[in-house]
Amino acid sequence: MRLCIHRGARQIGGTCVEVESGGQRIVLDVGLPLDAEPDATLLPPVPGFDRPDPSLLGVLLSHGHLDHYGLARRLPRGTRFLVSRAAREILAAAEVFSPAGITLESAVDLQDRRPVTLGPFTITPYLVDHSAYGAHAVLVEAGGRRLFYTGDIRAHGRKAALFERLVREPPRGVHALLMEGTTIGRPGTEIGFPTETELEHRMAGLFRQTPGMPLLWCSGQNIDRLVTVFRACKRAGRQLIVDMYTAHILRATGNPRVPQAHWDRVRVFLPGAQRRRIKRRRAFDVSRLYREHRVYPEELAGAALGSVMLFRPSMATDVEQARCLQGARLLYSMWGGYLEQPEMQPFLA
Repeated sequence: MRLCIHRGARQIGGTCVEVESGGQRIVLDVGLPLDAEPDATLLPPVPGFDRPDPSLLGVLLSHGHLDHYGLARRLPRGTRFLVSRAAREILAAAEVFSPAGITLESAVDLQDRRPVTLGPFTITPYLVDHSAYGAHAVLVEAGGRRLFYTGDIRAHGRKAALFERLVREPPRGVHALLMEGTTIGRPGTEIGFPTETELEHRMAGLFRQTPGMPLLWCSGQNIDRLVTVFRACKRAGRQLIVDMYTAHILRATGNPRVPQAHWDRVRVFLPGAQRRRIKRRRAFDVSRLYREHRVYPEELAGAALGSVMLFRPSMATDVEQARCLQGARLLYSMWGGYLEQPEMQPFLA
């Protein structure tokens, strides 16, 4: 078994690892670099990426973050993808609202610790704790050798037990380990990260202290964080207002234990940008799913004192026009580096 790390060893994002055995190949992730220009030609020089090649048996997507799947749409039609069903459904749901979404037409569903055979390769997924729902590490076996690829992995989320299980029951006889190193050497990380339970307590306190409506800026695909926000809302005696994109992502998880639009204390708001996208795509079947659970712009001011609203900068005009910002507070709950980007400065000002 031979490996070629095309991207990801010297930068964060854009991960792509080619694995070959007996003249046949698989690829682990096909990510978009974090600093990529929108129209840049970024496909690594992998046979089968620019045109079909029968020796490329499949492309494994460890999880649904752009730096691991973002170039998938540029691969030839009919490319076989290996990905968890939940991640695949979430990416398809996102396509209605975001150009980052994608429908993977030819896919093999990865399931925790159930091996998949492709040519000379045996691929065993290991469900892991990560902010992307349905993330997997994988053991790849071929030619008598064993490679373990972690994808992105952590131990402080709501699924931390998966990390502990991996430590207790690791794959045996591994010859090579490829592990992400996003926080290795980053200043300030030696003290660790707050758990979701700790964040829940902090958020609940801030929600109680806010005289108006708290606006929570976080990723609509970070399911752990959305559970944390909902639980903090309950502790603070407030309802949670999610945008329709987030409601559709939550529905796509297929998990009845994560917040859903039909739950008590959950309402769905349709921002102007998402409404226009639904009209362009004629995706009215999606908006009909949430008709009974909507909160409308003219209702936001009256609902402000008893609500927390998921927010992103594209919704700024919506909330300003709704006049629901008296006494509001904005909480930011993503990577701090995004706030340093030039395009964020007008909004922050």
